[in-house]
Amino acid sequence: MSELVDGQQTTKERYARGKQTLIRMVGEEGADKIEEIRRYFPEFGQLLVAFGFGDLYSSPVFDLKQREMITLTSLISQGATEQLPFHLHAALNVGLTPDEILEIVRHCAGYVGFPKACGALDVVRRVFAERGVTGCTYAD
Repeated sequence: MSELVDGQQTTKERYARGKQTLIRMVGEEGADKIEEIRRYFPEFGQLLVAFGFGDLYSSPVFDLKQREMITLTSLISQGATEQLPFHLHAALNVGLTPDEILEIVRHCAGYVGFPKACGALDVVRRVFAERGVTGCTYAD
């Protein structure tokens, strides 16, 4: 990968910024999961952190809570439930409430269908149980 692209930040700088953002979102343990990807497929791991978290998640236009709302909606829409646990933990860490997450699932049902929303809800229930989340308005 090129270090300097049209005077923009280097890949190393973007990676460092992405790593900081990633740690803010999911802590050291979550960042370690991404590091496993980098050890297995270095170029992909570099791209994931530098672009995904160094460019996209670090852009100042949206805050991390808004970005996680977009990401959860996108993952639910795609039926990409294997990525949901990581982003559900991140969403809770950056300030989404359990009720906001449940409302995202409910809202998606109207646009992407109940099968995808139900698949997402199953993952949400597991993550909430892991984290001891109780007292949701919808879950009472």
